[in-house]
Amino acid sequence: MPRRIEKSGFWVWVTALIFYPISWIGKTTPRGGEQIRRDGGILLVMNHISHLDPPVDAVFVHRNGRVPRFLAKESLFRVPVFKYLIGGAGSIPVARRSAGAADSLQAAKEALREGKVVVIYPEGTITKDPDGWPMRSRTGVARLALETDARVLTAARWGTNHIFNGYTKKFRPVPRKKIHIHVSEPVDLSAYKGKPLTNDLLREVTDLLMGRIRDELAEIREEPAPAGFYLPSRVARQSKATDDSATDGATDTATDGAADGA
Repeated sequence: MPRRIEKSGFWVWVTALIFYPISWIGKTTPRGGEQIRRDGGILLVMNHISHLDPPVDAVFVHRNGRVPRFLAKESLFRVPVFKYLIGGAGSIPVARRSAGAADSLQAAKEALREGKVVVIYPEGTITKDPDGWPMRSRTGVARLALETDARVLTAARWGTNHIFNGYTKKFRPVPRKKIHIHVSEPVDLSAYKGKPLTNDLLREVTDLLMGRIRDELAEIREEPAPAGFYLPSRVARQSKATDDSATDGATDTATDGAADGA
């Protein structure tokens, strides 16, 4: 194990005692871990495909000598016992769709400025893409990347979804499966820094980061990646439009039939 760069603390070790055995459920094949072993603030941007991701990713970062601070849903900090694990380990609660969201970003910025490793899943939840590719993501990750001097790393992970699928609830630990984690070289965002943080700029940087993850994931999966990002709201609208069209068609057919019968 590489040299420990920062002290872990009591709750980090307690969490490690739980997370390490969970992570052993799969055989992790890492690449690029040396990027995490360096001193200083690091924003680690990752895709999200399974509820197993946090313990697997936490162990991966910890094995490389750092203590991960996750940006996690506020609701997790209300779960008995678990709230002490993630809170004591330094994770940051995210209060979505409220004034608290800005506080979450500020806490993450402070952690990065203090030289910590902050792990973020910009999708906000497990991807809803049927094929497991990244969804269109929230732009808070771009603010963190542009408003701090932390190194920005992207990482793609694949395989945890084959062990536990959060939507089908299928748990398949046997046979033991491979989990791939590929970490990039630091992302150069110098062309974007210093510019006004407009919605368009934040979206562009967010898509740039997630595009790198998508390309890394394509390499792991050895298959071509989609050109864009899955957008659940768009799919829902298309589905509703199809249903409405089908309903209208059925109504028209019934009306025409009644008229013919008359």
